[in-house]
Amino acid sequence: DQFVESGGGLVQPGGSLRLSCVGSGFPFSDEIMTWHRQPPGKAREWVATLWPGGALMYSDSVRGRFTASRDNAKNTVYLQMNMMKPEDTAVYYCQKVGSTTWGQGTQVTVSS
Repeated sequence: DQFVESGGGLVQPGGSLRLSCVGSGFPFSDEIMTWHRQPPGKAREWVATLWPGGALMYSDSVRGRFTASRDNAKNTVYLQMNMMKPEDTAVYYCQKVGSTTWGQGTQVTVSS
């Protein structure tokens, strides 16, 4: 399994970013995909889950602000992040359920 995240950067509070993650080495369209993040000095935490059929689930901390989606034709999952807060600052990762592999992640910093 391989995961390549991109789209991170510096954004002001209240702003938006869209992250992308390309997965390879497995049948992408059949797999449950997840987004996670690791804030500085803290443990990695779950953010969202995307089921193959389109169902979605979010952590309490991002529900209503973040929207996850997937494009199976491109082997890609997305995370649209709106109304961002300083506490969203973290390295963001995607992964498929059952994998032990992590990508390099993409750094998101929310600061004025």
